[in-house]
Amino acid sequence: MIVIADYGAGNLASVKKALEHIGAFVVVTSDPAVVAAAQKIILPGVGHFSATAALEACGLKSAIADAIRRAVPFLGICVGMQWMFESSEEAPETPGLGLFPGSCQRFPANVKSPHVGWNELSLYRPCRLLQGVGDGPFVYFSHSYRVPVMDATVAECDYGDSFSAIVERDNIYGVQFHPEKSGAAGLKLLQNFCHLPC
Repeated sequence: MIVIADYGAGNLASVKKALEHIGAFVVVTSDPAVVAAAQKIILPGVGHFSATAALEACGLKSAIADAIRRAVPFLGICVGMQWMFESSEEAPETPGLGLFPGSCQRFPANVKSPHVGWNELSLYRPCRLLQGVGDGPFVYFSHSYRVPVMDATVAECDYGDSFSAIVERDNIYGVQFHPEKSGAAGLKLLQNFCHLPC
């Protein structure tokens, strides 16, 4: 069972539809007990980083953290990826999960923000999520804040400067773009996540 964690924000319906299109069994829930029983967990996100405060308020934060410690595969999408870090300049008072060090930062003033539309990924090293996708795929972004390139970065993108487009460490995966809106490349990425060993 793949669980999409529902914290009252995000593009849940489109992520669920994309997963069902590739044959996955998906449950959308805000129940921490259901999250705790998941074989894989996806945290989508659209909008302001402060919305992730609801994850703690409804008990999902601890359920997700416990599942990650048990090696359950976890995928954060867009704001869901940003939440994997310690904090964001967008809402400094709202803590992230702290799986990775650092803070999400606003794009530099010399580029239009938000970064919306198709952009090309540059791969750093082989990535489980992108197996079979090919080099330099174009994917769909919509965000005003980004994570700097770091040790866990497996793919970057350039918009004003380089930022992490995909991070991967052990059972933890994050994508800054929206795979559910990224055509064949995005569907293949979701399929790869679904096929990861539990």
